[in-house]
Amino acid sequence: METRTIVLGVGNTLLSDEGVGVHVMERLRRDHPELDTVDFLDGGTLSFTLAGPMAEADQLIVIDAAELKSPPGTVSLFEDEAMDDYLCHGKRRSVHEVSLVDLLAIAHLTDSIPSRRALIGIQPQHVDWGEAPSPAVAAAIPLACAMAVDLMQRWRQ
Repeated sequence: METRTIVLGVGNTLLSDEGVGVHVMERLRRDHPELDTVDFLDGGTLSFTLAGPMAEADQLIVIDAAELKSPPGTVSLFEDEAMDDYLCHGKRRSVHEVSLVDLLAIAHLTDSIPSRRALIGIQPQHVDWGEAPSPAVAAAIPLACAMAVDLMQRWRQ
């Protein structure tokens, strides 16, 4: 059976840097046609409807704006339990991350947590009306894409 990998881009693309997860996911889908066995999902501002696809995934990569207490555009990777810990105990700037915690809790309770999971977080600069990320966050998109591709390659080994 083939491993099912989901790349979930999260965020509101009408709130500048808040939408960076969706922008990264779209760039990955566009620039990496070799990832044809990966399911790319636009998680928007999240909802419980994502619990089903997450339960079916063996591998999950969530990409989102994250409060990292770092300069804007900083990209950090949290894998497996580190992801769980960050989401449950980290300082969150955006409301939708609460729903990500809820989705993670559902996955744990139903014993359907992906065996491999990661959060690629990008420090936002502005979370205000705007359809494009700030320059610092836009400059981080290629690095976040490279992190996701590297992670999937490492997981295949």
